[in-house]
Amino acid sequence: MSVLEDKVVLVTGGTGSFGKKFIRKALTLGVKKIIVFSRDELKQYEMAQEFTDSRIRFFIGDVRDKDRLYRAFDGVDIVIHAAALKHVGACEYNPFEAIKTNIHGAQNIVEAAIDRGVEKVIALSTDKACSPINLYGATKLASDKLFIAANAYVGDKHTKFAVVRYGNVVGSRGSVVPFFKKMRETGVLPVTDERMTRFWITLDQGVQFVIDNLGRMHGGELFVPKIPSMKVTDLAKAIGPECEIKIVGIRPGEKLHEAMITEDDARHTVEFDDYYVIQPEFQWWSSKNAEGSKPLSEGFHYVSNENTQWLSVEELRELVKEM
Repeated sequence: MSVLEDKVVLVTGGTGSFGKKFIRKALTLGVKKIIVFSRDELKQYEMAQEFTDSRIRFFIGDVRDKDRLYRAFDGVDIVIHAAALKHVGACEYNPFEAIKTNIHGAQNIVEAAIDRGVEKVIALSTDKACSPINLYGATKLASDKLFIAANAYVGDKHTKFAVVRYGNVVGSRGSVVPFFKKMRETGVLPVTDERMTRFWITLDQGVQFVIDNLGRMHGGELFVPKIPSMKVTDLAKAIGPECEIKIVGIRPGEKLHEAMITEDDARHTVEFDDYYVIQPEFQWWSSKNAEGSKPLSEGFHYVSNENTQWLSVEELRELVKEM
């Protein structure tokens, strides 16, 4: 039986790349009803033309509006929180707006979920939340902390919260892939630094990881998948092999390499075959929740340039073709 079977599921930011892919998958897994919660009426209208299943409902709303969340969460069993302001440059230029959506919005999700009796909440995070150097990453780190701490905030209620953190998603909105495809026509692909590496995951893999963790979560975990890394220069070669690569300099708020687990986090992280769990530091957290895992070695950290899995130019080219 699927963890989604006969459940009412709400997806914040449901018209985004992840939301649409998740909803398409959920409809095949026996979901009772699925609610698309987002603030863009045009995107909802366009999505309604594409998704005609009678189990889908569309709610216009913003995670900044707690009252609207209270209404939307009525009768909801599971919440997938994918709404965020996530463009690094836009968050740097509009910091108060990023805080309102990514931090205050997270608080609103927590409070509405508890008060409305939601069973489970999974929030999507980002590798940029690990040792953040830009405002987007900082707001998502704060959001992660809020969702983890919410498991102690619930009191005698039964809502459980967990977080999923993974790297760059192939072809998602704002991804470098569509940008490179567009720039390919000019014959020049701009790369900020030839040493740059990133973690890489497909939308399908991201969606499946969320669904898997809905089934295994106890409340308080931060789940990190084991995924490959890639060199940005290799991606440029995969998309435009005939193009010149032009080094343009690193942008404000950009890292050379991304991390998903720091050395300090690793002290309370356990490893499974294909994922890690950063465990919460709660007194009531039981080691039984990590059965089948093993602790990490002293000094471990999970960083894109020190990964053991790498995508080749040919593998990247195939991934881009499949988009």
